Amino acid sequence: MATARTRELRTIAERIAAALPPVVEEVVLTGSVSRGVADEFSDIEMLIVTTEQLELAECFAHARKAGLGGVDTWGPQGTATSRVFGYYDGVPIELVWWSRDHAEASVAAVVAGEPSSVAEALANGVALGTIGLLEAWQERLCDYPDALAAGRIEAAALTWGGYAPAGILTIVRPGERLALVERLLDDATRVLRIVYALNRVWEPTSKRLAARVEPLPVKPARLAARIEEALIESDPRRAVLVMSELQADTLALAPSGPNVDRARRWVHDVIELLR
Repeated sequence: MATARTRELRTIAERIAAALPPVVEEVVLTGSVSRGVADEFSDIEMLIVTTEQLELAECFAHARKAGLGGVDTWGPQGTATSRVFGYYDGVPIELVWWSRDHAEASVAAVVAGEPSSVAEALANGVALGTIGLLEAWQERLCDYPDALAAGRIEAAALTWGGYAPAGILTIVRPGERLALVERLLDDATRVLRIVYALNRVWEPTSKRLAARVEPLPVKPARLAARIEEALIESDPRRAVLVMSELQADTLALAPSGPNVDRARRWVHDVIELLR
């Protein structure tokens, strides 16, 4: 059941969508509001798909006419994407503007195997204004090919091995906290990439991790809790051991492949070294 905050924010999103000009073909509500889990910290995120590519200034103007104040932008701006931030009745709003051609190309790229959070956003998106584009994209995203999953798993396991297991000890030395955190974060991301691929789930962001992984049938025990444990552990050696054991349990679930098989042997040796 959707939270009360979700219902409140969706009402605002619907007002904004209704006020957008005819050049807008599709309005897709994304983020926590689309998934029904919005809370007091949540903003409203929407993908705005237009018949043609708009300049940032045009997007600003349309956003203001739809009721947004304090309009600004964030992140990299490209020829295909415009990002508009603003407030509507005090609620923060993020609008990502794409042309229809760019949206279609982005979905095609995801289906072809390009890593992107776009797939998860669209798969859980809610159409607030539509000509049928979102429904068609969601139909395409229902299929998660086995070959794509296998390729993502192999790619995720790539960095686990190929050098001496003792090399991991260079990041547990005093004064190497940044290098340690960088490695733990990368390893956690790769573990999650494998788990999502095993479950044929388009990779989401890392927010609300425990809730996202809880329903997955194929995963290591205490997945989110062990990632948290590794990241907050004050003893560097212990932190790497916790993460390495999680890697080993994840690899045990993965299908055999050159990178996976090598990673299994290497991670085993790292664990023996750290114990």
